[in-house]
Amino acid sequence: MVIHATTILAVRHQDRTCLAGDGQVTFGSTVLKHGARKIRRLYNESILAGFAGSAADSFALFSRFESKLEQYRGNLERAAVELARDWRTDRLLRRLEAMMIVADRKSTFLLSGDLIEPDDGIVAVGSGGPYAMAAARALSRHSQLNARQIAEEAMSIAADVCIYTNSHVTIEEI
Repeated sequence: MVIHATTILAVRHQDRTCLAGDGQVTFGSTVLKHGARKIRRLYNESILAGFAGSAADSFALFSRFESKLEQYRGNLERAAVELARDWRTDRLLRRLEAMMIVADRKSTFLLSGDLIEPDDGIVAVGSGGPYAMAAARALSRHSQLNARQIAEEAMSIAADVCIYTNSHVTIEEI
């Protein structure tokens, strides 16, 4: 699934975890909003979640994921696995046009109807995702920047390259 019109990036580096998201909302080829907030803190602010895709579908995913976190007492991996399982079996969930990245201090997951845990703690979604992810990986390997600085620089690079990504970036860190 390719989601246009946003960039969400997770960077886990040097014992810190950051989620960054741009603020652009588009409808077709028109920019409707510059400062949307696509990143949230969940479960006593110990888990970060960001979405790409249809806003309505994304809010439905947030709601489902939050209920899984409550059900499994903040166990990120278990909540992510159970949401992915539901996504594969529930007809309504299978039709959602959204993806989520969820992370805590130890784990990062991409939820897209499937469940993917990146090897290096860096993952991105949305139309600017490949640019942000490539930049973040290069910066994490070849610089002394911390997780937040890597996320800021990588999102700036993505905004310079991707027309569906802007430089109004929200970053949450744990």
